[in-house]
Amino acid sequence: MIRTLGIAGQARRHGAQIVDDGVSFNLWAPTARSVELLETGRPPRRMSRDDDGWYQMLSPTARAGTRYQFRINEDLIVPDPASFFQPDDVGAASEVVDTAALRDPIPFPGRPWAEAVIYELHVGTFSEEGTYAGVEKRLPYLRDLGITAVELMPVNDVPGRHNWGYDGVLLNAPNARYGSPHDLKRLLRAAHALDIMVYLDVVYNHFGPQLNYLHSYAENFFNKRHTTGWGPAVNLEGRDGAFVREFLVENALMWLRDYGFDGLRFDAVHALKDDSERHFLIELAETVRHELPGRRVHLMLENEANQAHLLDRVAGRPKYYDAQWGDDFHNALHVLLTGEDEGYYRAFADKPLEHLARSLTEGFAYQGEVFAPHNERRGEPSAHLPPDATIFFAQNHDQIGNRALGERLSRLVGPDKLGQAMALVLLNPHIPMLFMGEEAAVETPFLFFADWTGEAAELTREGRRREFSHFKAFSTPEMRARIPDPCDEGTFHASKLDWSSIDHSPGCAGFRALTTRLLTIRRERIVPLIEQGFVSAQRELIGGDPRQGAIDVRWQTRRGETLQIVANFADHPLPMPALVAGECLWRGGPADERALRPGDIIVRLGQA
Repeated sequence: MIRTLGIAGQARRHGAQIVDDGVSFNLWAPTARSVELLETGRPPRRMSRDDDGWYQMLSPTARAGTRYQFRINEDLIVPDPASFFQPDDVGAASEVVDTAALRDPIPFPGRPWAEAVIYELHVGTFSEEGTYAGVEKRLPYLRDLGITAVELMPVNDVPGRHNWGYDGVLLNAPNARYGSPHDLKRLLRAAHALDIMVYLDVVYNHFGPQLNYLHSYAENFFNKRHTTGWGPAVNLEGRDGAFVREFLVENALMWLRDYGFDGLRFDAVHALKDDSERHFLIELAETVRHELPGRRVHLMLENEANQAHLLDRVAGRPKYYDAQWGDDFHNALHVLLTGEDEGYYRAFADKPLEHLARSLTEGFAYQGEVFAPHNERRGEPSAHLPPDATIFFAQNHDQIGNRALGERLSRLVGPDKLGQAMALVLLNPHIPMLFMGEEAAVETPFLFFADWTGEAAELTREGRRREFSHFKAFSTPEMRARIPDPCDEGTFHASKLDWSSIDHSPGCAGFRALTTRLLTIRRERIVPLIEQGFVSAQRELIGGDPRQGAIDVRWQTRRGETLQIVANFADHPLPMPALVAGECLWRGGPADERALRPGDIIVRLGQA
């Protein structure tokens, strides 16, 4: 990672850095003609520039808590793009934060990856308070449930009062709507005290559409050769790209080192366009592993490209990344549970049983085959990877929130199928993930929401309706008018978890008890198998119909044990396959040794 020397020979970093004799303010603004530091209580001061486009100034009067901004070309006033806190939203003054003071003297060591049971949540809608403190209050509930890792959707600052967080503007600044940097740190310390890891979702592939000023003074931050679905691609190539790469790597290290996060999930890395000899993702992983020795830091990808080489193991340990979100598993399972076949589900509707079984035994369903929605080949061979190289789920923020009406599975299928899906997700040897409220089968929707104004708000509304225009349920303007307005505050409030139901509804309590029993089985019986390691996996389809039937999947451990999962997704009974001799860990539905009933799932552990 690049380290250029600034004031007094110190390694220069993006943003405001507290040094022995004040605060060093640093801004990479290669296309600005001039930059002035606007420090609260002091007159504007012109910053010096070097040949690389860095503007810098040492202020002996600044300290932690000092507010400041930059004035570009004697006109445009902007926050620090590397700001560590924005008390009054992203368009106002930045605040100097001593992030080094947040560090724990003895960092939480983390937990083994095999033990990870991930619970994804959105800070603003998880609790009534919508704050870091609101999440902290519910940590004992998650511990008692059996959760070992909380994953926060992005907390980087965005404009307005509410947002999913994926349109970040200031990547280093925890969103002030949720609390201060110290509130976030208290949340992590509270989680660690309960032996719960905390992961963070970060977005490096694009920036949000409002109050992002980078193009005004650092045009080279973006690469005109590449585009993404969200606009210009972040520049990761050449000399200018080196400064951008440094900025993003520093961001990852800040969350992990200063706040003490136990891992990061990198959003949509297939949109990180980089033709460099050493791809940014490789540099990122290698740097994090090098800079944080002795800690169990888990790095996770969302990657439509299914690049198995990023998940390779060396001596049983991840070379780069621990795991990738298993969208193939989810999509195949969703088709089997709901019968839906529109949008990207079309690529799984031809043979969902085979796609599901292949995901379970090999990680990816698509390993180089043509992916119908894009009409191009997708993926790399993945059968050599261990099961814990993929994270499996039946729901997440994307798969719920990207539906027009934000329906959860609890609104789409009956309790038998819902229980079958939960057992399948939690008792297979891949890493499981639940989305907030899923453990109790809540019906609260999770909708797409953002607090945009003006043209951005109108484009978001129209784009949302256009996105669903090819779906049968929204094929007319009248039907599309039912889609909630993402920029209406009511859409945000409708997405808040209903804790009164979770705490008091008999239905929620019953399903939550099911989740807890399954997680107990996972902790006691499945995790030890993952720690042993698996040497092979086999799959068979039952019923003769690739679109409706049952699967029989088996994994063999190094010690010769066999874990078997049999699940019937058909609407009629099917023949019972040969079951491994040994112990039945789980059986959903009434026992029938002669046939698999609809919605049945059997999990056994023994000898082949």
